[in-house]
Amino acid sequence: MYTIHLHNLLFFSRHGIHDEERILGNWFEVSVDVKSEKIKSVETISDSINYADVFNIIKKMMNEPTPLLETVADKVINAVYQYDQRISEITFTIKKMNPPIQAFVGNVGITLHKTF
Repeated sequence: MYTIHLHNLLFFSRHGIHDEERILGNWFEVSVDVKSEKIKSVETISDSINYADVFNIIKKMMNEPTPLLETVADKVINAVYQYDQRISEITFTIKKMNPPIQAFVGNVGITLHKTF
């Protein structure tokens, strides 16, 4: 089984349920693990899951303002799977680096895992 890792990707996006989140935007950290049991050996990039293509899918989805992080995760996972159906599992984590919570220090986020 191969696992492609893209970790600690930073995006400035406008996800959130509050108007000010869509106006001001926020920094988000994204990590994704893409597993394939169907890939046995890799001699060329077409034998593998191209992490540059996966990054570009994530980048595109992060540029589409969405109210809930759960929805972002679901959309990204579905888009990555549609790109390459040799994928058997995807784990996607997204963290909002500066959530609009008074006196809050840290980040908030969700992880979604899907098996195909």
